[in-house]
This record gives sequence, structure tokens and C-alpha cells, in this order.
Amino acid sequence: MNEFANSADAPSVDTVGIVRKTRRKRVTAIAGLAAALIVAGGGTALATAVTNGSSPAKPAAATTSAGNDATNVLLKGSKFPLEFAGLDLDFAKQLLLKGQLKLGTVSKVDCGKNGKPGSVHSVDPHSPKTVSIGATINLTLCAG
Repeated sequence: MNEFANSADAPSVDTVGIVRKTRRKRVTAIAGLAAALIVAGGGTALATAVTNGSSPAKPAAATTSAGNDATNVLLKGSKFPLEFAGLDLDFAKQLLLKGQLKLGTVSKVDCGKNGKPGSVHSVDPHSPKTVSIGATINLTLCAG
């Protein structure tokens, strides 16, 4: 019995091959998932273009920014407005600093059920008027 037990060779395990095969499977799965997401996104863009007729689809940011001019500030020389809708006072101050604008008066108005308390309800001056760098912007917040 000892002769039989001592005569058998130990099995060899190719750990490098196993790791390589696992990595290959993982990379293939990730690439397939990425391709599926790209195709799904492309199909969505194509469907949007078809529903709008022959005109190209508008980006989501352009459609939302045009919706409420009372909360947008348009800087001279900029194509995109600064959107303050729904921001609280701290974020609104940060956005003003980013746009190199000054904070003027902060007032509150009763928004009823339409607005979140403490969020920006309107700005003055607002688009379509343009303001230069360094201009003072007045904020109106929803009262709680």
C-alpha cells in the first residue's frame, strides 16, 4: 500500500492559467456590458431624433434651462445660463462665486406647496437680460 501511495505523482495546478482565464472572462463581460449600454444609449438618441422629426435631438440641459427664466442668470459672452432653481443659499453663493458675481439682497417669499423651503425661487436680474462679471444678483428664497 505504501508503494502505491508513494508512487502517484502530485497533481499540478496551473494557477497562472486559471488567473488569466478568470481575467479574460471578466474583461469580456465588462466589454459586452459596455457595448450593450452604448447601443441602448444610441438607440435612445435615435428614437428621440425620430420623434422630433428630422431635427436633431436637443440635450436635456438645454431643455431644462429654458423652462424657467426667473431662476437663470446669463453672463455676457456665455452661451449657457447659471441655473439657480432649487438650490439652497449655500450652493447659490458658491455658484455666484464661480460666475464671479456678487450676492445682493436675500429675501423670502411664500411659495406654498410649489417650492422647497430655503430653495431659490427667483433671481434678479434674470435671463434674458445679460449681466457682466462683478454684477450684483438678488436672490428670492422660498419661505418655510
